[in-house]
Amino acid sequence: MPRKLLLPYKSVFSHFQAPRGLHDSLAMNAARSGYRVFSANSTAASTELAKKITERLGAELGKSVVYQETNGETRVEIKESVRGQDIFIIQTIPRDVNTAVMELLIMAYALKTSCARNIIGVIPYFPYSKQSKMRKRGSIVCKLLASMLAKAGLTHIITMDLHQKEIQGFFSFPVDNLRASPFLLQYIQEEIPDYRNAVIVAKSPGAAKRAQSYAERLRLGLAVIHGEAQCTEQDMDDGRHSPPMLKNATVHPGLELPLMMAKEKPPITVVGDVGGRIAIIVDDIIDDVESFVAAAEILKERGAYKIFVMATHGLLSADAPRLIEESSIDEVVVTNTVPHEVQKLQCPKIKTVDISLILSEAIRRIHNGESMAYLFRNITVDD
Repeated sequence: MPRKLLLPYKSVFSHFQAPRGLHDSLAMNAARSGYRVFSANSTAASTELAKKITERLGAELGKSVVYQETNGETRVEIKESVRGQDIFIIQTIPRDVNTAVMELLIMAYALKTSCARNIIGVIPYFPYSKQSKMRKRGSIVCKLLASMLAKAGLTHIITMDLHQKEIQGFFSFPVDNLRASPFLLQYIQEEIPDYRNAVIVAKSPGAAKRAQSYAERLRLGLAVIHGEAQCTEQDMDDGRHSPPMLKNATVHPGLELPLMMAKEKPPITVVGDVGGRIAIIVDDIIDDVESFVAAAEILKERGAYKIFVMATHGLLSADAPRLIEESSIDEVVVTNTVPHEVQKLQCPKIKTVDISLILSEAIRRIHNGESMAYLFRNITVDD
């Protein structure tokens, strides 16, 4: 048999010519793949933050459909190709927390199966963050949610002012916990004319570190309210105090455990002088406002002539707007991490600070592989 002539690899494909512009396109994609920003919310009120972020980025919101079927199931449809791209899912948490969580999980899984390169969740207020510690026979729900997000396909999270910073350890991927304090401090300096006569107040000893951080940067005094109940658990009926049956007792006869002293609510005291001054209460979340209203009454009795409440996340559940309107609080300042336009209509005392700037900058830096340290300038651990 005659031997076949083996042509060089280059000569075999020498007749093939790539379409015009293909080489440039491939080089561009090899250098840097694109990114898209999606909103996982099914309600129009919850997409306002996503629109502000995309406007700052100069990008368009990704094409997707998120809706609830008649039986209550969540359905997500991605309307464009996301293959090989960095995808940022912006999810604000409205009052219906569980629906928002399912929307986020289903969208992340849909993007994962559509071959997105990285899926970054932008969750300004992380839900279930208050359930980050074991309570009696409960569970650490925040850890469960972190595992669910990882399983759904998220590879990174951008959030803001986690209720407990240790929550970052629940995740198996990076978490950027941004801070809203620079925006709130700027509001104090620009919108409170005589803020130099103010004092930063912690409504409980647990919030003293945050208040101290604010006071040191504003060069103001510090006050702490002490005396409210720090623990609401009722341990007497959960079995911890049940004595063992004598016939099954295996305790060493010489072992006697000391009896714990019962907790007793101390009298309300304000550590620090607030007389004739503006009181600015700072915290990370304002949800049930009863404790803030009670703190405002105490500060009023101690001589404070104006009372502000500053918090990152304004959940303002139930009848919080009515209670604020009827209280001694002059103004409640929160960021737009959580939609609260309805509450603002019910209570004119509620003011909003826009934090879309820092979220859009975080998205840009993560996509371009730049350092995030710039976003944490002058930020202390206690913020």
